[in-house]
Amino acid sequence: MEGFVAQNLCNGSREVRIQAATQLGKLNAKQRHKLAERGVIAPLISMLQSQDYEAIEAALFALLSLAFGNERNKIRIVKLGVIPVLLELLQSQNESLTELILAAFLVISSCGANKLAIAASGAISVLFKILGGEYDDTDSISMQAKLDAVATLHNLSSCHQIIPSIVSSGIVFTLLQLIHSYEKSSELVEKAMALLEDIIASSENALAQTSGAGDAIRALVETIEEGTPQCKEHAVGILLLICQSCRDKYRGLILREGVIPGLLQLSVDGTWRAKEKAKQLLLLLRDCTSYRSRAKQSKHELVEQIMQEIDAEGEKVMGTKALRLVEDMIAKLST
Repeated sequence: MEGFVAQNLCNGSREVRIQAATQLGKLNAKQRHKLAERGVIAPLISMLQSQDYEAIEAALFALLSLAFGNERNKIRIVKLGVIPVLLELLQSQNESLTELILAAFLVISSCGANKLAIAASGAISVLFKILGGEYDDTDSISMQAKLDAVATLHNLSSCHQIIPSIVSSGIVFTLLQLIHSYEKSSELVEKAMALLEDIIASSENALAQTSGAGDAIRALVETIEEGTPQCKEHAVGILLLICQSCRDKYRGLILREGVIPGLLQLSVDGTWRAKEKAKQLLLLLRDCTSYRSRAKQSKHELVEQIMQEIDAEGEKVMGTKALRLVEDMIAKLST
């Protein structure tokens, strides 16, 4: 079967090549591996340059099938020149093609050997334009395409050599714009938050850009209140990094946005990591002259005691109840 498919892809007419590309996607992993060894990747990439929508779609599906779960094929596909072809295809502004192209970028970017090549191609700036609404036809970008664009950037950010380029290209502004524009409980904001936390944890420039961006702290506080559990975890992690970078500068700014109720609630029912981050941030935000002299274990025990009391109440932390809990917290931590 694979010999028949390979022959048709390399030498067949338009209709035969489309049919062969479609058949390729139905083969098992071992058969797809043999096809890649027989050189079908090059004719598939050639089909992407055909200006024929049906042929392009079939070739994209076939290339995704070859790349999925196969690191060697991901490397082959990139070495044979797929990246500039995919970037050119994005200009078609066809919604279904755009989804497939961004899915292809997501898959090939998961391979460490491809990351520098993708970054060097200019793909990062294209992904930013798609996410930032600067694309020529923003309406043609589906939610799945945006999720794949963020995930691709997340893949690329795991290569520390690429992070300076990502930061200098405007990642912080783009991600903050997404966080402002969509519901805090949406999957897109969750993915954007995860990427933002990873970026600023690795880049002082990104941390400074986030800290200095207007309304960034407010958006993070809102996310702690309204986001998904994972989103809240990333938001509190970012706020903690901001506060740790300069407590004297950012403590008051964070407090003025009304973060305490959300942090207290997160300390009770957040994910394990969110609970730990929330407790650390609460300790940084408290106004106590003995802040630097108290033992770490003592601080931890005090916060644990307060959180247990909050948990025992069994009510949502908000309104006057939040104020009372804050007063109790400060009173206990200051003694």
